[in-house]
Amino acid sequence: MVISKLVTIFAAKITVRENEGDVSPLFLYFKMNQEKVQNLVTEALEENKSLFLISLQFLANNKIKLVVDGDTGVSLKEIVRISRHVEHNLDREEEDFALEVTSPDIKEPLITQRQYLKNISRILKVKTEEQEYEGTLTKANDHEIVLEWKAREPKPIGKGKVTVEKMATVAYKDIIEAKVKIVF
Repeated sequence: MVISKLVTIFAAKITVRENEGDVSPLFLYFKMNQEKVQNLVTEALEENKSLFLISLQFLANNKIKLVVDGDTGVSLKEIVRISRHVEHNLDREEEDFALEVTSPDIKEPLITQRQYLKNISRILKVKTEEQEYEGTLTKANDHEIVLEWKAREPKPIGKGKVTVEKMATVAYKDIIEAKVKIVF
């Protein structure tokens, strides 16, 4: 009688049959202790309250990608400090890993509320289901942002155009994408 066991490796199923010898795949994927990494990142960020986490990803081959931002930006010194804190508290003998700690790319969309607060007085391009806006971010609170811009519109009476100030209040839940406009 042959009894089968299922082993999950990268969501692929390999059948191991008893009494047929050992199965030796070229590689095995062991899940890194993600909770430990998250705790180390939290510890590192608590040392500087102006820093905050944008994303923490656990990618294939035990690659850890960490994106950190700050209320006034992130210095290279802080990136190195966070990287060292995480790296020195993980045992490479136990599990091999690659660590990438970076600040967000300027062309990436804003994700967290603190990023909006950091970018007050900057020009944003905001996409919603109904409309696209481009204006100066003037306010950001727990639920929404406020954009202001100037537009040329036809005069109510007569020919020509007049410059008018526009304002839009957009809830975070309605924002599909918001990016800082780079002005040179």
